[in-house]
Amino acid sequence: MKPLRTAIIGFGKIAADQHVPAIAGNDRFELAGSVSRQGTGPAPNFTSHTDLLGAGLELDCAAITTPPGPRYEIARECIAAGLHLLLEKPPTVTLGEIEELQRLAEAGGVTLFTSWHAQANPAVTAAAALLEGQRVAGMEVTWHEDVHKWHPGQQWVWEPGGFGVFDPGINAFSILSAIFPGALFVREATLSFPKNAHTPIAVDLQLGSPAADGALHCNLDWRRPEGEEWTMAIHVADGRTVELRDGGATLLVDGQEQQVSGPPEYPDLYRQFADLIDCRQSHVDVRPLRLVADALLVGRRETVEAVSA
Repeated sequence: MKPLRTAIIGFGKIAADQHVPAIAGNDRFELAGSVSRQGTGPAPNFTSHTDLLGAGLELDCAAITTPPGPRYEIARECIAAGLHLLLEKPPTVTLGEIEELQRLAEAGGVTLFTSWHAQANPAVTAAAALLEGQRVAGMEVTWHEDVHKWHPGQQWVWEPGGFGVFDPGINAFSILSAIFPGALFVREATLSFPKNAHTPIAVDLQLGSPAADGALHCNLDWRRPEGEEWTMAIHVADGRTVELRDGGATLLVDGQEQQVSGPPEYPDLYRQFADLIDCRQSHVDVRPLRLVADALLVGRRETVEAVSA
């Protein structure tokens, strides 16, 4: 079968570290070009997606790995060019944009895949199976990291549409959307905005669900220089505790680590992408993005000290 000629639009760290190896390791794909504003990346490299689309590369699909702000316009033009699309998380800035892209992809007969990479972790799949059909007695989610380590000098995260702490926190929401045995809603939120930023540096949320009988608490914070903590513990009504650590990589039940197996996140995403293209189907999951939007709608705002560059 002829490989799917693929471009990476928005070539940066996540593209180099994850997308390039995943494409290279899957014989269904062939990396045929890239786009970066700096003009660096796998050849042939272009400084705009319009130059890429006009270069006659006979592309089949593209992975859009830019910051979320420009994704809608780029994706819209790629769909018009007949390309199947894999969108990095979050797929767009707004719910309206991703809903319109879904409509355009359906009308154009191309695949649109919102690739929430944390959902593809084998431990997340195993946790979802354990929690299916269960009632939840309570939940605690802690998603803490240092913005200066993970986004050094990246001012876009503090601008409108940059998501702030929701940029990593949406990974927690994507895992919860995959494993929680019922719908999730934001009931209360406190959002901490630095004096010099348009997006929050920390968020404390209380969630609700028809599948839960107790408190569902989630805390996101970008002010943790002493090391990351990406954990969620779900207390099941039957007395068990299902816990995910390391951003969804490690599964514990009642404190005992469980052995899980399966492909790593990004290789599995590209496997899913190829399957969707073969079936001419799309997979568009807006639940994590909706939780972000709802937190901003119902949340209380507090101002905290300015964030340093």
